Amino acid sequence: MDQNNENPFFWIYQTPFGTPPFDRIKTEHYEPAFDEGIRQLDEEVRAIAGNTEIPTFDNTVVALERSGKLLEKVSSAFFNVLNAEADDEMMEISQRVSPKLSESSNNIYLNEKLFTRIKSVYDQKEDLHLSTEDTRLLEKTFEAFSVRGASLNPEDKEKYRKLSSELSLLSLTFDQNALKDKNRYELLLTEESELEGLPESIREAAALRAKEKGKTGWLFNLSAPSYVPFMRYSALRELREKMYREYMSVASKGDEYDNKEIIRKIVNIRLEIAQLMGHINYADYKLKQTMAKTPARVYKLLNELLEAYKPVAKGEYEAVQGFALGTEKENITVMPWDWSYYSEKLKDIRFNVNDEMTRPYFELDNVKKGVFGLATRLYGITFKENKEIPVYHPEVQAYEVYDADGKFLSILYTDFHPRDGKQSGAWMNSIKEQYQDEDGKNSRPQIIIVMNFTRPTETKPSLLTFDEVNTLLHEFGHALHGMFAKGSYASLSGTNVYRDFVELPSQLMENWLTEKEFLDQIATHYQTGEKIPQELVRKLIDAANFNAGYACCRQLSFGFLDMAWHTRTEPFDGDVIAFEKEAWKQTVIVPEVPGTLMSSSFGHIFSGGYSAGYYGYKWAEVLDADAFSLFKETGIFNKETARSFRENVLEKGGTEDPDILYRRFRGKEPEIEALLKRNGINTLQSNRPAS
Repeated sequence: MDQNNENPFFWIYQTPFGTPPFDRIKTEHYEPAFDEGIRQLDEEVRAIAGNTEIPTFDNTVVALERSGKLLEKVSSAFFNVLNAEADDEMMEISQRVSPKLSESSNNIYLNEKLFTRIKSVYDQKEDLHLSTEDTRLLEKTFEAFSVRGASLNPEDKEKYRKLSSELSLLSLTFDQNALKDKNRYELLLTEESELEGLPESIREAAALRAKEKGKTGWLFNLSAPSYVPFMRYSALRELREKMYREYMSVASKGDEYDNKEIIRKIVNIRLEIAQLMGHINYADYKLKQTMAKTPARVYKLLNELLEAYKPVAKGEYEAVQGFALGTEKENITVMPWDWSYYSEKLKDIRFNVNDEMTRPYFELDNVKKGVFGLATRLYGITFKENKEIPVYHPEVQAYEVYDADGKFLSILYTDFHPRDGKQSGAWMNSIKEQYQDEDGKNSRPQIIIVMNFTRPTETKPSLLTFDEVNTLLHEFGHALHGMFAKGSYASLSGTNVYRDFVELPSQLMENWLTEKEFLDQIATHYQTGEKIPQELVRKLIDAANFNAGYACCRQLSFGFLDMAWHTRTEPFDGDVIAFEKEAWKQTVIVPEVPGTLMSSSFGHIFSGGYSAGYYGYKWAEVLDADAFSLFKETGIFNKETARSFRENVLEKGGTEDPDILYRRFRGKEPEIEALLKRNGINTLQSNRPAS
């Protein structure tokens, strides 16, 4: 191992709190560490499978849970950096490493000797008198082997091995194609007249973007801080249309980055895997490990919400269409590239509030303090920046987080601004999960939240939109779920829960943003220090449900699309664009545009773990509205309600069934009524349980 003397992954980290030494990790360190990590894991698994002692919970299930420490160490560092700071070399490594990781995973789950030992323990679980958490680990371990083909015959096992390896590579390629295609599009404007309608802050950010690329003018691209405001404010319809068509054709242009054939392959391989496992389709196979359990329950929820929200959405479209006709004094049909523009203008007239009025009150550092302060007020936790903790990019900040009793709780990293090598969107991830080690010592987690917020300019700090503040609260909710983890096993801790439960803590946090008492605290003018005027707060709250019907139908369209791809029972070799249009046609409010395609950049379902699971956002929305109604009853800063949510949901992770956890917190089953009420929609019968 002499050649590895310089590789930080092979040593105990000599850093504050054992955080990854990102300042010392070089790109060339990753691959040897992956190879060695896989070798060690394979060796550990062989030892567990070959153990001649009678299989027990400890020598088989717990031993497997605690294996692969080096691989976990390098994987967590690598994939966090890959998502947030990728270059060509990192992408190439990921392409090489991905099949090796698939093979290693298959070597575990298709190991007959190992499965025989696990099954032996599982078969006697009733007699073992295990704790709730230990039982859960045993059941999840057995299920994980079952769904990955452990009970298949040798021929089918080999088939599964090949398919899953191919699938992981395709998912990776899908992601990288979308990123590369998105990154290469730029709209450079050189005439002042082309900026009509765009606020000063947006122009300034675009000028800075151009300057950074060595260009003169105003540069716009398809990243959210550039694309979203451009579509919202640009008065030039032809430019909005141009941007929209580019955005809706990412990885769908028939060139080297085209994902359509990859979609066909992914969908067909998933179907083949599901049918290999004895399921009719992939959704049926995947939903077994969720709260929903079956495609029928997913469709029940989607259809129920569509029935309630679509009439409202149609009314909203007619209002925007009428407004556009009145504004333009010509016969105009509101198209997708018009929706944000005219909606924003109508919202401005109705409520006299827009992003540019509120943006000066949402300075990033101040908002962050406010969000941290909310966690302090609810849960008593505190945050202390530590500049000695190494980070993978100078913009990343690292914080020590302490519990109300002063005990160390977690490390939290924050990474807020877009960069070329960074995936779009926002996410939370774990660099290290919480667990108890062999000696019973509580090993605390390391959590990261990543955003793509408007950058500071030469004259202004980073000023957020209302939606961006909402995004920060959302990801911070995930972070709390990770930071509060209090279990024995990493695989059951923090956000390692069912996909349709994982969004509850994040979406719950969003509710505070429309509460006057909280807004008051976080919104301060970055120049004058004045609190946001009460009138503006009232307008923000009044405007919160503006176009709620349309927003819901849009979310439902993604849910229906996802389910359509994954409830197929026959292989797909048809037209991807035509399939998409058919899949979501019942949700369409704004006229469809021929040739556009969302699936080709829909990373959530084709590479991000939400396949047959995108409905989970709406499922969790029913839960979060219902959960927050308890805070509304008891007081939005009520410490007792917060304590109950922490103890029954946030700390528990995946150690118990989420239905049980939720009922324990709420005292009853979730109901759809709270969501309808929050959105001002009361068309469904009250007290209808969430499907």
